[in-house]
Order: sequence, then C-alpha cells, then structure tokens
Amino acid sequence: MIVREIHARSILSKSQVYDYAVNPYVGCQHGCTYCYAHFMKRFTGHNEPWGEFVDVRINAPDLLRHEIVKMPRGRVWVSGVCDPYQPLEREYGVTRQCLEILIQHHWPFTVQTKSPLALHDIDLFRRSDSVEVGLSVTSADDRIRESFEPYAPPIKERIKALEELHLAGVRTYVMIAPMLPGAEQLADQLSRKVDYVLVDRMNYHYADWVYREHRLEEAMSDDFFFSKGNELASAFAEQGIECRVLF
Repeated sequence: MIVREIHARSILSKSQVYDYAVNPYVGCQHGCTYCYAHFMKRFTGHNEPWGEFVDVRINAPDLLRHEIVKMPRGRVWVSGVCDPYQPLEREYGVTRQCLEILIQHHWPFTVQTKSPLALHDIDLFRRSDSVEVGLSVTSADDRIRESFEPYAPPIKERIKALEELHLAGVRTYVMIAPMLPGAEQLADQLSRKVDYVLVDRMNYHYADWVYREHRLEEAMSDDFFFSKGNELASAFAEQGIECRVLF
C-alpha cells in the first residue's frame, strides 16, 4: 500500500447526489473490484492498481473550516469517491475532524462507508439531529464478498455496526449497490437495524471479469437485476423498511 500525505486545494465540492461532498482521502484500501471511483486515477497521476494507493488530504479540516463559512448550507456526502472509514482513518482521523466542523456549523451530512470503524464516531453522530449513517452491504453471502470485496470488512461486522448505530438513535440506511448474488437474503438480517435501503445494479466497467471467473454470468443479465430488485423491494416492505430501487 502506497500512502502519501498531500495538501488539497479544496475540500467542499459540489455533488450530483447531495449538495456537497467531502472526500478526506484519494483512493481506498478496500480496493473493491467494481468501484466506480477507479476513474480518480485519471486525475491524480496514479499508475498503481486500484486499492494499492491512498493519498491522505491532511489539510482537509483546515480547508473545511475556511470554506464552510463561504458556502450556502447544504447536506454533505461523506464520502463520494473514497471510504471515509478505511483503515487509515484510525491513524489520521481526518474524517472525524471534518465531521466535528460540520456539526459545529449545524450542517447536515450523510456518511457512506463499508466499515464498522464508523462506530468510533458514534459520539459525534449522536450530537447531530441531521445525520444519516449508511453502510454498503452488497450481499448476504460472505463468499461473494470475498470475491468482489476481498479487503472490505465481513458482512456480519457491518450489519452488527448498523444495529449498534440504530439502537443509539442514529438514522441508518443500507446501500445495496451494486446488488450482488445473495443480496436477496438481506431483508431478514436488516430488520430493525435500518431506516431505509437503497438498491442499485452492477456497473460492469471494472468487474465483469470477476463474474466470469466465478461462473456468475447469469447474474450479469438485466433479468437478474430487475427480478431481484423487485424481490428485494417486496422483502423489505414486509419488514416495514422503505426500499428505493434506483434502476
């Protein structure tokens, strides 16, 4: 893993998903095969394979303190093209410092991660009345997780983290994106642990080889996604959980 400390020029960027995004890191130690953020390599000068480099934006908190007072208040996505709670966050705490600034200025924010490390900031989440914390859980089958997300935390750990956050009164959600084989088993496991669920399909630009290697070609079809998407929506509805299918 190549880790560099860098100084960014800005940190509070416009987002097409929420009003803004804050990305404390460039690159991700999780190195998921399907990650859409691969495109960041084109803009950062990295030639290393995705998952083998991380740039730490060590001046992110200082930038945010400066920028937040100049921008109209809006919801912030933490994060759009990196995992804010990848393992390096234990050492650097850049995400935590940024969240403290958002809370100090009463800005709403939505966290998206694959890591139970988010539990370390549960004290911050409880101080905000406009926070959502979501974990990406793409399948209930950990063998599938090992194929597509070999360096991401196990599924059981993510679901347990969601339960702890939810019991602490934090608004929680699950991002099933991409929807992988085994996702249809998640509804029972997420009951009373999340407020809502988002479901999206696979983008094959980076990960089609994983499907073929594991003989999952049938799960690459449109029929698979539409049938499983409807199945998931019905299963979550039975649990009283709002489910938004994004395709």
